[in-house]
Amino acid sequence: MTTSGESVIIVGGGQSGLAAAHAVLAAGLRPVVLEAGAEPVGSWPDYYDSLTLFSPARFSALPGLAFGGGDPERYPRRDEVVAYLRRYASGIDADIRTGVRVAAVRQRPGGGYLVHTDSGDEIAAAGVIAASGSFGNPHLPALPGLGDYTGEVRHVAQYRRPETYAGKRVIVVGAGNSAIQVAHELAPIARVTLATRAPIQFVPQRIRGRDLHHWLHATRADRLPRAVLTRLIRHAAVLDTGVYRDAIMGGLLTRRDMVTAFTPDGVRWPDGASEPIDAVIFATGYRPNLGYLAALGALTPAGMPEHVGGVSTTHPALAYLGLEFQRSFSSNTLRGVGRDATHIVRALAEHLRSGGRWAQLTRRRPVRR
Repeated sequence: MTTSGESVIIVGGGQSGLAAAHAVLAAGLRPVVLEAGAEPVGSWPDYYDSLTLFSPARFSALPGLAFGGGDPERYPRRDEVVAYLRRYASGIDADIRTGVRVAAVRQRPGGGYLVHTDSGDEIAAAGVIAASGSFGNPHLPALPGLGDYTGEVRHVAQYRRPETYAGKRVIVVGAGNSAIQVAHELAPIARVTLATRAPIQFVPQRIRGRDLHHWLHATRADRLPRAVLTRLIRHAAVLDTGVYRDAIMGGLLTRRDMVTAFTPDGVRWPDGASEPIDAVIFATGYRPNLGYLAALGALTPAGMPEHVGGVSTTHPALAYLGLEFQRSFSSNTLRGVGRDATHIVRALAEHLRSGGRWAQLTRRRPVRR
């Protein structure tokens, strides 16, 4: 039998895993965080060097610890986020184990789970929170001819700095924040084209002298449920102070409709013209990195979790955290993951202490993404 006194295993020690640990402790349960990396900061050290948050420090904190470090209206850079997560982890009274990669999760006879690591260890758990994020599973679209293209192909997850692209002809595929931030960084030293399926949608970074996130917080739009968001947001949007729009309008950056095919030395555009290209960077997003749940039978054939707001619809005491649009627009962000952590841990604690009410928590239509 499982009891509420047993540990809750949290897979992943980045922002989602740390937020989960905070919520598990607040619920009176015992968290054990398993992080594959060398320290509990998730994938942040591996993002490109110039990455800058699009939310001010004031709105970029996890529960229980302000971001701090100076002007709350500044936009923190990658290394500031890493330092913040280190501080956060050091202040949590949780069992955080680094260098531990989870290989599989299996149900335990009589209830609960057995978590298997790639080093051969087996850890018993009353419940499991999959907070491993998606950075380890970058998405590359299946485009005609891509396998025959002989130039450099990278996902933005593998991009670090612009110098290696100096003088090259580069296509950046994508219409979101990362795509245009990287393309704009490359533009002064390379010939860059943004390839997108639709015109880029710009959203003002500042409205009436205040950052957009002030208004999202004040109006609670940051908490709109996924069902509403998918009706309102059809395409990726770029937060912009005007610098990115000006770069396109002024010719520093060229945007073209998505390529129709790759050739051995370049691409073919919708108008039929071919162009030689030295490198392609795909800023085409990520998919949940949940392969360790495959043996459990918790995923769809496409590897996606089945859940309602992060609460598994396939297995009791299994929950997810950090999924895109899990419950709201801000679900997989520093500013929003804490709310989702509280939600799933409340369900987990209620289930463990009541002897099993999981099915009642998943009556809404499950999410399959």
